[in-house]
Amino acid sequence: MPDTLQTFTPRPYQTEAIQALNAGWQGTNNRLGVVLPTGAGKTVVFSNLIRDRLTALNGQPALVIAHREELLVQAADKIKAVCPELRVGIVKAEKDEHHDHDVIVASIQTLAVKRRREAIRDVGMIIVDECHHAAAKSYMTVLEHFGAWRGIPVAGFTATMTRQGGGLADVWQEVVYTLDILDMIKGGYLCDVTGKRIVVEGLDLDKVKSRAGDLQDGQLGQALDDSGAADVVADAYKEFAADRPGVVFTPTVATAQTMADALNEAGITAATIWGDMPQDARTTALNWYREGKVQVLTNCMVLTEGFDAPWTSCVVIARPTKSAGLYCQMAGRGLRPHPGKEKALILDVMGASTRHKLASIVDLTAKEVGAPKEGQSLGEASDEADLAASIGEVEWEDVNLFHESPVRWLQTDDGLWFIPMKAGSFLFLIRGAEPGTHRLRGWDQTQGVLAPDVDREYPLDEAMRWQEARARQLVPPVFFERAARHRDGAPSAKQRAWCRYKRVIIPAGSTAGEVSDLMDIYEASRALRSYTPAALAA
Repeated sequence: MPDTLQTFTPRPYQTEAIQALNAGWQGTNNRLGVVLPTGAGKTVVFSNLIRDRLTALNGQPALVIAHREELLVQAADKIKAVCPELRVGIVKAEKDEHHDHDVIVASIQTLAVKRRREAIRDVGMIIVDECHHAAAKSYMTVLEHFGAWRGIPVAGFTATMTRQGGGLADVWQEVVYTLDILDMIKGGYLCDVTGKRIVVEGLDLDKVKSRAGDLQDGQLGQALDDSGAADVVADAYKEFAADRPGVVFTPTVATAQTMADALNEAGITAATIWGDMPQDARTTALNWYREGKVQVLTNCMVLTEGFDAPWTSCVVIARPTKSAGLYCQMAGRGLRPHPGKEKALILDVMGASTRHKLASIVDLTAKEVGAPKEGQSLGEASDEADLAASIGEVEWEDVNLFHESPVRWLQTDDGLWFIPMKAGSFLFLIRGAEPGTHRLRGWDQTQGVLAPDVDREYPLDEAMRWQEARARQLVPPVFFERAARHRDGAPSAKQRAWCRYKRVIIPAGSTAGEVSDLMDIYEASRALRSYTPAALAA
């Protein structure tokens, strides 16, 4: 499964990141950040950065700080592979290779020991890997010791410049280069990705408290276990990702082990990784995954950093989170390209939640992209958004007609505008053959799609007026008026129960009217999903 061929010639964006750092250091700021998505090759960037600055370093070593001990050898080997001419030493345990080296790689745990860091002298440059951790006291102590606040060039690399508890602004003065995941996908450097929501009945996330800005791990793990989420995940994996190697992220070790047990019982071979497991056992499990002896690794948040397995094509987020940064770290483990892998799949484990705004696939990008439709990838949703933005002023005016109407016009998942009426019926529009025209259609659960006796094409404003007049003839205004009084209240128990049963997610703070819209969109989308455009026009 591992790649057999790797090339390390800097990509255009990697060169741009190096140039941005060098330019930034010409100014008054010395502690600079670079944000690159998982899989962007940050080691390639800082290896070439160090090589390019060897002359400026004048014999002083560059210090690379890794977040965990087990990542040291991996980082050192990658630097040697990228720039074989660099002399790379490791400082850890019994190793103390800091004399006559161009690069010294050490973990924050080792450098936190005073005598170990004091043995390293005359560092000319600092690289901080996974630099979103750098506001921690251990990092601050180490960075201060090596001159980060006395002008020495410092570069921090991360996939997400966010940290629970904040404080990063005290470390990093400026982010000089940022690359969006969508840019990587469209450039062919990362795989496109499709998301699918896996709703667990009985998983009430409203009962899970927040701590430090995110759902509390222990309570979340208990809620997942109590709701039987493991069996739901196993069934979903078997249905949607049976042939995909993948990783499952969970909030607790117990939940990770429960997930692995359920997957194995469902016929999907799985093993569990956690932070405190013996190193030999962890290495064995990782080798099993590398060799294909197990299909899935479940883990308690230890594979969010430094895990390089590009054949991974499914990521299960069984750790619902409010943090877009954490979501990106988890999801990013499946986006590296690999032969035969076209698109990655993210399975988002969801539950009922009205007070927590949870991260989702759209949080992988900072660009304006709507939630992908069923089966649509993030790249495809982005292309659709770009197309919509390029249609022009006339089309935007058309959309405004729907939004400004006192009648409650909604859109199905496929973009058809409709007026909801009584249960099991609605009026909608389809495009005419002539640009800018529309035709009138209705739907009810007994007869399906209904066309008028005289099936004409109308300009949009006329088509809307015809359908709005028809709605007024068929049902009382309370069914379709945007300003109906009942819409401003809180969602009813009946609405919430319906949404749980249908697996419709209710965003935090939604009103009764907004939930009603979600219900109508669900029903209309489902009703029309089986019709082709030709069938609707017939």
